[in-house]
Parts: sequence; C-alpha cells; structure tokens
Amino acid sequence: MAKPPVIEDAQMRHAFKVASVTGQTPARDVALLHVLYGTGMTATELAQLEVADVLDERGEFRRQSEVRASISFNGRARPVFWVNQRVRDALSAYFVERLKRGHGVTAWRSQWRGRVQLGPVFLTNDGRPFTMTARRTSAGNVSRSCESLTQTIRKLHEQAGIEAAGALSARRTFGVRLKREGYDLRHIREVLGLATLSAAKALCEGDPVDLGRIVARII
Repeated sequence: MAKPPVIEDAQMRHAFKVASVTGQTPARDVALLHVLYGTGMTATELAQLEVADVLDERGEFRRQSEVRASISFNGRARPVFWVNQRVRDALSAYFVERLKRGHGVTAWRSQWRGRVQLGPVFLTNDGRPFTMTARRTSAGNVSRSCESLTQTIRKLHEQAGIEAAGALSARRTFGVRLKREGYDLRHIREVLGLATLSAAKALCEGDPVDLGRIVARII
C-alpha cells in the first residue's frame, strides 16, 4: 500500500489560504488543518478532542495535555502540546466563530472563554458533534471511526489541489518534519504514540526531500 504523501510547506500554506475563504465554517476548517499538521493527531482523535483538553478553566491554552487513552487510535495515552502560536491563533479564531454562530455555547459567561461550552472542540457546520461509528473487529475489539470528519479533511486537501491527501498525510508530514529537524525516532515515536521505533522509521521512510531546499541552505 502506498504511503500517504508528505505535504510540503507551500502546499500547506495554500491549503490554509483556500480553507480560509471557502466553505460554511472557514475558521473551523483552518483550525482543523492547523491542529492536524501541528499535532499529528488522527481524524478519529480530533473528532473526540474536547475543549478541556485544549483550554484550562480560565480559557487559557494548556501547554501540554494528552491524547487520552479512551480516544487514542491504539488505546494508549500520549502527550500533546499546545505551544505552537499558529495553532493557538487558528483555534482562538475558531472559538470566536463558534460563539458568533451560537455553536456549542453555555450561559456561563465567566467560564471557558466567555461561554465556550465543554465538549468537542470541532463541530459540524450546524454546530453538532461529529458522529462516531463503532465496529467490532475479528479479534473482538471495538474500533471507532469518524467518516464524516475524515471526508471533511480529505475535501479540504482536494479543494487546495492536493491529491490523495488526508489526515494520514498530515500525520506522516508531522513525523517527517520532526525527522528533518533532527529529532530522533524515539521522540517521534513518543509524540505520535507509535508502539515501536520500527513503526516510526517506516512512517518517515521515503521522505521526498527537496534537494533544492537543501542546497539553498548550505551556506
């Protein structure tokens, strides 16, 4: 099976720009892309990400939380960091849009950014949680997925002209970018929640390195 494509900086910036001027909820879509590329979370994890995972009671961004074991793709908790300013800015703009639209709000103005309600961070165009589906595997385990959010993410890439890309592309891109920055496989494995170093290596292998970019930074 072919690996998901690695998305380069110019493509990513174009996807952000296109998302900001299209669709019914552009701020949500921009925030969704930023969180995907800034954390390496899966679509199913993002569908279950909650406001309390991102903000504290004062409405301030947490520096670190975790992808809870109950929502993690492999049932194992792992750290997630909310320190990237672009990710924070995109989420802040989305929370403002949520309030304007009356999506996921509470009457308590003193809490959670002045009425942002606890519950899922990302909501549908009409302000509802994304629908999760569950199925039992041949091994007897329960596997959860969110096809509607998966399709939304795929559409955001397609409208930016990025073919065959989706949430897994963002996840692989996150890992590859860490590797390009010189981080070792142990750290990449930990932040992506992978079980083994070989899994991290497999994710990052076949990096379509831009040779021109490398040469341009030689001196």
